[in-house]
Amino acid sequence: MEIRDDVREGFEKKLRKEPTCVFSDEIKIYKKMKVLVATEKPFAKVAVDGIREVVEKNGYELALLEKYTDVNDLYKAVADADALIVRSDKVTKEVIDHAKNLKIVVRAGAGYDNLDLEACTARGIVAMNTPGQNSNAVAELVMGLLVYTVRNFYNGKSGSELMGKKLGILAFGNVGRNVARIAKGFGMDVYAYDAFMTADQINATGMATAVANQEALFETCDIVSLHIPATAETKQSINYNLVGKMHKGGILVNSARKEVIDEAGLLKLMAERTDLKYITDIMPDADADFKAFEGRYFATPKKMGAQTEEANINAGIAAANQIADFFKTGNKKFQVNK
Repeated sequence: MEIRDDVREGFEKKLRKEPTCVFSDEIKIYKKMKVLVATEKPFAKVAVDGIREVVEKNGYELALLEKYTDVNDLYKAVADADALIVRSDKVTKEVIDHAKNLKIVVRAGAGYDNLDLEACTARGIVAMNTPGQNSNAVAELVMGLLVYTVRNFYNGKSGSELMGKKLGILAFGNVGRNVARIAKGFGMDVYAYDAFMTADQINATGMATAVANQEALFETCDIVSLHIPATAETKQSINYNLVGKMHKGGILVNSARKEVIDEAGLLKLMAERTDLKYITDIMPDADADFKAFEGRYFATPKKMGAQTEEANINAGIAAANQIADFFKTGNKKFQVNK
């Protein structure tokens, strides 16, 4: 049965005002907007329940694809999705090509290098992250790793304390500021550098003292904690020369991305300087080589920074709320592709 022009116009006006559904010329019906949660490593049940509440309260349909092992399952699931929530799942050009209705994809977390931003932009799909939701979890892990390290990995031998040590934070965003907050509680002297913040902005937080550049950060501090994204400018930027500026007994902590480390350069430096330690939440490609530096290297078996119940819940529900706000008001506040 054909739908009259005046009825169609009424539907289209409603859609523009409150887009809880979409119109299909082929089947001549409305259907609810579909929000797909595709997670190879699922959200906790309480997080899924929270996502469902947000999605259904706004009149959308929730679909779940959990613990999938075949990318073809993702291709099928995303085929009629209007919105997509992922964790570390890769949203490649191929995924985008199969998602004919997709309008928005949200990475539940701060990092978004698992999203093909170019493919999203080419299709007019808004890509977002959920900054700040995992920040405290990552910061607490950083400090836990530091205590573990200065106490000689709890091997029974006498260690040292964090109080009075100079901590440098490279990138002073949500995670960096949480690290600074906790470190101040340990009695550490905190310094920071961020390429996108002025010294006055950093100093105004009252949590850290700004330095002129990242070279000065490594020259000044006993410990440097990395919180930079993996970009064309930052990949392999933490190299032999830079880390070599650290004080004797220096500790490098990486809870950001493994790509920012020049692994060959760091291995060379650690072979030459037996006082340096490297602690990371992202197992490097050269893990076997780093393990040769017994007592000076530690990597978590998998990325653990955001692996807390609270972070899991916060990021998932934030993603759902951002999708609802985007559909309702067009809000693109956390868009990462322009």
